[in-house]
Amino acid sequence: MNVVAQYVLGFVALVAGAVCFGNALWQLLALGVRAVCSALGPRQEGLADTRIPVVGGGSGSGSGGGEPAELAYWWRQMWVDAATAGGFGIRVIWLRFTGQWTQRTTARLFRGVRSNGLPERNSFVQLAMWLVAPGTFLGALVGATLATVFLTLALAVFALLLGLVWLGAAGTALVLRGLERGRATVLRIRVKCPYPGCYRPVPLAVHRCPGCREPHARLRPGRYGALRHMCACGQRLGASRLAGRGRLTALCPHCDQVLPDAVGTTRVVHAPLIGGTSSGKTMLMAAMVEGLHAWSRRSGLRVEYASTNDRQTANSLNQELRQATWAHATTGGQPRAFMLTVTLGRRRRLLYLYDPMGESLEDAERVRAQHYLAHTDGVVLVADVLAEPTVRAKLTGADADRATAARPSPQGPWETYQRLAGELSALTGRRGRMSVATVVTKRDVLDQLGSLPVAGARIDTWLTEIGLGGLVRALGHDFRADRYWAVSAHAATGAGSLDSEQRRAAEPVLWLLAASGLRTGPLVGPDPAAGPKGKKPKEKKLETA
Repeated sequence: MNVVAQYVLGFVALVAGAVCFGNALWQLLALGVRAVCSALGPRQEGLADTRIPVVGGGSGSGSGGGEPAELAYWWRQMWVDAATAGGFGIRVIWLRFTGQWTQRTTARLFRGVRSNGLPERNSFVQLAMWLVAPGTFLGALVGATLATVFLTLALAVFALLLGLVWLGAAGTALVLRGLERGRATVLRIRVKCPYPGCYRPVPLAVHRCPGCREPHARLRPGRYGALRHMCACGQRLGASRLAGRGRLTALCPHCDQVLPDAVGTTRVVHAPLIGGTSSGKTMLMAAMVEGLHAWSRRSGLRVEYASTNDRQTANSLNQELRQATWAHATTGGQPRAFMLTVTLGRRRRLLYLYDPMGESLEDAERVRAQHYLAHTDGVVLVADVLAEPTVRAKLTGADADRATAARPSPQGPWETYQRLAGELSALTGRRGRMSVATVVTKRDVLDQLGSLPVAGARIDTWLTEIGLGGLVRALGHDFRADRYWAVSAHAATGAGSLDSEQRRAAEPVLWLLAASGLRTGPLVGPDPAAGPKGKKPKEKKLETA
C-alpha cells in the first residue's frame, strides 16, 4: 500500500510539475502582466474614471481641498493607478485559476469528461483522467502561487521606481518653492495689501485663471504640480514666476482686491505722509509724483504707475490742481496706498505712498486704527510750521494775515509727532531702524514772511530758530536717520509748475528709497547737515523717565 501510494503521489507530483512549469505558470504570469498593463489606462475609453477625484471637490488631501486644479499625477494618482493595476493583475491570475483551471479543467478531469464536453467511455482513459486531475489542480495552484509571487516582486520593484519618481518630483517642487521663498527673503520682498481695511501680509496671492476666471489660492510648486498647474477648465497655469505666474491677475487672499503686477517680484517700500489736516499732504504727494517723473526725464530713473487705478488717481489730482489753488482735503477713512514702481539700473522698488486724513492722527485710538503704519519703512513728516502756536506768535501785521490765508493746519507738527511717536513704535516695533524725511510745506508763503528768519539750506537749524528745536531733537533721537526739506507744492504742481521745485519735492522719497538699497542717493545729493566726512553728527540721547 505504501509503495502504491508513493507511486501515485509521484505521478501526481510529476503531473503537477509538468502542468505548472509547462503551461500554467507562464500562462498565468503573462495574463497577470497583460492585466497590469491594461489597467494602467482608463477602465473604459471615453468614460470618466472613478479612480480620479473630482477637481475642487471636498476638503481632504486627496480631493484637492477646494482648489480648482488637478492634483499632479505623481502626487497621488500615480500610486492609485499602480495599486489598482497591481491588484487587478493578481485578481486576474486567481480568477483564471479558479475559473479555467479549477472549475473547468480539473472538474472535467474528475468527472471523466472530454474537452469537447462528451463523457469518456473508455474505463482506462477515465482512470488516467482521474489520476491526472489532482496533479493538474496542484500544478495550477502552484503556478498561480508562483505567478503571484513573481508579479508581486515585479510590482515591488516598480513601486520602488515610482517612489524615486515621486521623490524627484516632490524634491523639485520643494527646491523651486525654497528658491522662490529664499529669493523673496534675500531681496526682502514682503507683500502687503494696499487697500483700506485690509493692509494684511500676502504670503501668496490668489491668481485668476485666464480661461475660466476661477481663483487659484495655491499657485506655487507643490502637490498640484512642480512647474505648472492644470486648471479644471484645462488651462495650464505657471506655478512660479519663472513659469509665467506673474502674467496672471493677482488678488489679495483676504479682501479679493486686485494687486499690482509687481507684487511678489519687487521689494515694497511703505512711506506714509504724516501731517495734520490742511498741512499740505495731498499736494505734497502730487508734487512728489511729478518730481519723480521729472527726475526720470533727466536721469536713468524709471517711474511707472503700478496699476490703472493709480494712473487715474494721479490724473484726477493733477486736473484738480490745475483748476484750483488747493487740493480737496483727504476723506474716506483709511487710505488706499498710491503705488508706483521706481527702477534705477537693475534694481526696482514698489513704492506705497499713504495719504491719510489729518483727523486720523488726532488721538491715540485713531492712530492705532491705521494698520498700514505697522509696515512703515520710512516716514514723511509733513510739517506745516504755520500751525505751530510758537511760530504764529512771532508773526505780526501782514505776516499774520498771509499765514491765515495759507489755511494752516489746526494741529502743529510737534503735536502731530507726539501723537504719532508712541503708537508708531508700538505698531512697528522698529522705529529706531526707520528713517524720517521731514518736509516743511508752504515754502512759497514762508518766503514772504519777514517776521521769520529765511529758511536756508539747513532746514533743521531753521526749525530750531523758529521754536521747533524740540521736534528736531526728538526726530534725531527716535529714528535711525533724519533729513529735512522745505518745499512749495504750489510751485511743483498745477499750471506753471517748476521742474526744479518738482525735483526738490521728490528728494524726500528718493532719500527713503535710497535707504532701501535703491541707488538714488546721488540724485538727492549730500545732506547739508552732514559733517566734513559726510556723516551727520549724532544728537545726544534725550533723557527718559
